[in-house]
Amino acid sequence: MLDLPFCSSEYGVQVNDSFSCTSMRMADNAVACLYRIKIRGTFPVVTVTWCKSLVCLAISLNMQEEKSAPCKTDMKPWILSKKKGWKSLEVGLNTKLDVYWDFTAAKYDSNPEPLEGFFLALVHDNEIVLLLGDMKEEAYSKAQAKTPAADNYMISRKEHIFGRRHYAAKVQFGERGRTHDILIECNARGKEPRLSVKVDKQIVVQVKRLMWKFRGNQTILVDGYPVELFWDVHNWLFSPSDCHAVFMFQTSLPDRSWSSLASSTSLFQWHHTPNSSSSVKETDNNRFSLLLYAWKVD
Repeated sequence: MLDLPFCSSEYGVQVNDSFSCTSMRMADNAVACLYRIKIRGTFPVVTVTWCKSLVCLAISLNMQEEKSAPCKTDMKPWILSKKKGWKSLEVGLNTKLDVYWDFTAAKYDSNPEPLEGFFLALVHDNEIVLLLGDMKEEAYSKAQAKTPAADNYMISRKEHIFGRRHYAAKVQFGERGRTHDILIECNARGKEPRLSVKVDKQIVVQVKRLMWKFRGNQTILVDGYPVELFWDVHNWLFSPSDCHAVFMFQTSLPDRSWSSLASSTSLFQWHHTPNSSSSVKETDNNRFSLLLYAWKVD
């Protein structure tokens, strides 16, 4: 496993070695994107985690090889204080990755992931195996690399969102799909708590009697394709000290996985099952999941 956090502020503020989405504090905001890439006939998963806290903006890279690949990576996290540069890394047996980045002109909104004006490139054997950002020509020039490798795609996105009654996020199902606005509305107080989920201002799920239906799932249509929506708002109703609920939008999940997930006692438990995200096969490039941690801010 390769874990490389760095702080992208002007000053090299150290990021804790245990940096992860699931350990974020209420004051923090994080987005983690999982990508399936191809290196020497293997298909490892690269996780790119963008984090914004009261201290700085930070990014963490993590690469998990396939179980069958005889690779072992044992590297300590390192810290970068520059917004532009490169680093060469040994990530397995006879495997080297070059990481190039440029965030000097990056633009942000409330989300810690840059909107534009940046690039982050992973290069193996003079070939870009993963390229993020809109500065593609600059990335090719800096890395002196050939055209990007095929068969790399996002398989999952995890995001922390905050609100009192309204929780908003954006999602793009597939690289060529359009971006959709998601709005989750929940009134957990009173005698009749209710939950509703909107996609592009259209109600796709409305749950009454929420005290009895605090966990559930329903199939919705997005761009004409079925998407399974799971929700777990148990903490909002019965464990207010935990302060967050979980929502997941999942496409192209095999039937056997639907029954397994639907029978799970908790979406939290299912999500933290080992290898729940890394079991995607090479041919499952249409499968995508969006996982939202919704934090209630009083």
